Amino acid sequence: MHNDHIGTGWAFPLGAGAGGALRTVSGQALLEQSMKLILTTYPGERPMLPAFGSRLRDWVFAGTDPDTLDDLSREVAASLAACEPRVTVQAVRAEPDPRDPTLVNIVITYVPKGSNDPRNMVFPFYSLPDEVPAADRDPEGE
Repeated sequence: MHNDHIGTGWAFPLGAGAGGALRTVSGQALLEQSMKLILTTYPGERPMLPAFGSRLRDWVFAGTDPDTLDDLSREVAASLAACEPRVTVQAVRAEPDPRDPTLVNIVITYVPKGSNDPRNMVFPFYSLPDEVPAADRDPEGE
């Protein structure tokens, strides 16, 4: 895949690479890093780009019912469409993790623009359910 339109950017978190230069990423790693930054930034946190980010944080206490999962999927798709022009999001699916009642796996299927190379990225979203099932509680009460 030819990545000229994707570019190269600083690795996040910032850090020094070999020889003391700032670490950089490019290609698919850069796209996925960018999408994660969009999903973890709340609109308004970047003063010069007030619309940048997503409102995923609004659903931390919403639980994992089907309506909430649909809302999460729509928010992710809309945020990525608005903030990451280098990809076309084909599908977003939010699925509760069967082993962890606080985890929702958000599966994003996307295609880098200018390619015919579909990719998947799983973004972990942690919620705080109203009540943890008895089977998942610590028997010591800790």
